[in-house]
Amino acid sequence: LLAQIGKRNPADIKGYQNYLAYAEKVYIEGYEKLGQVPFLRFWDMVKAAPQLVKLNAQRSVYSTISSYIKDDKTRQALSFNSLLIGGNPFEISSVYTLIHPLEKKFGVHFPKGGTGAMVRAMVKVFEDIGGRIHCSSPVERIITHAGQAIGVRVAGEFLPAKVVISNADVHHTYNTLLQDEPLSKRATKAMNKKDFSMSLFVIYFGANKRFDNLSHHNIMFGERYKGLLNDIFKTGELADDFSIYLHAPSETDASLAPEGHYSYYALAPVPNLKISDVDWETESPIYAERILKYLEEHYMPGLRDSIVIKKFFSPLDFVTELNAVHGSAFSLTPTLRQSAYFRVHNRDDDIKGLYFVGAGTHPGAGIPGVVGSA
Repeated sequence: LLAQIGKRNPADIKGYQNYLAYAEKVYIEGYEKLGQVPFLRFWDMVKAAPQLVKLNAQRSVYSTISSYIKDDKTRQALSFNSLLIGGNPFEISSVYTLIHPLEKKFGVHFPKGGTGAMVRAMVKVFEDIGGRIHCSSPVERIITHAGQAIGVRVAGEFLPAKVVISNADVHHTYNTLLQDEPLSKRATKAMNKKDFSMSLFVIYFGANKRFDNLSHHNIMFGERYKGLLNDIFKTGELADDFSIYLHAPSETDASLAPEGHYSYYALAPVPNLKISDVDWETESPIYAERILKYLEEHYMPGLRDSIVIKKFFSPLDFVTELNAVHGSAFSLTPTLRQSAYFRVHNRDDDIKGLYFVGAGTHPGAGIPGVVGSA
């Protein structure tokens, strides 16, 4: 890593070492010490404030990295991971520089059999301890009585519970599942004023050709960085250029495709539906073709002729499949004013027995954050 950084700018080797020392301090304070604090009381935030100020948490991730690193491409490489939790590196707090030492400390792992295998393993653990899972059973309402969550309604049937834990989109939970509960009105009103993350456009495809220049994880930066992020988070314009995360899991797990075939997905951040008027029913195949053409011309020669199956997942699918407001892929944006105490609390302030897990609550999006919230 140091050799690659030095190849672009020798002075950045020392700058990176200083940046890593800073980010490790942030990791200790922000993840090890505060990651398990539920921030149910404002006093919890007050106690954390002095250290956050000392670490310049008011600065953005990109601004912080730029104070150590001079090469623009290295700045991009160190700051793009803000997108993995739905944040714009030019806006979200430098607290999230903790992602870099987190990944260095624990590595980036992939479960054999894919994410589905991890889900199946968690289901087995849940059922082994006596849990029951009802599939294809969308919850219609969270039922309350006298300020207490007492169960849920599914397909017209009331299922009683001592506590209710919602892992649904937080906006959907308050605006739909709790629409009959007067005590939720204050939180619902606040929820409707919050900022939500960008969306994603994902192409899943299988091919009968392996591209030996690819790794399991591949980041393809476009020509623009700040300008593209501005389109994604601010203007809502679906730009002509894009940056892509290409997942090639068959590089490490042959079980994810039939013999002689390889599985992939290409993911591009795009504006959410609140700021964009893109007609994704029409645009999806067009945008997918643009991405596949770009990959073929720059990284995967002969790609399009090798594809045997493909499927799109657009911002509209985030709405219809996941009840994600505005097609947001990561729920609330992780800005400083929507983090810790200022994020949706893991335990509702007004309704007893109601708890939240998932991307929209503390500590935030991404698998470590979501699992941590539980």
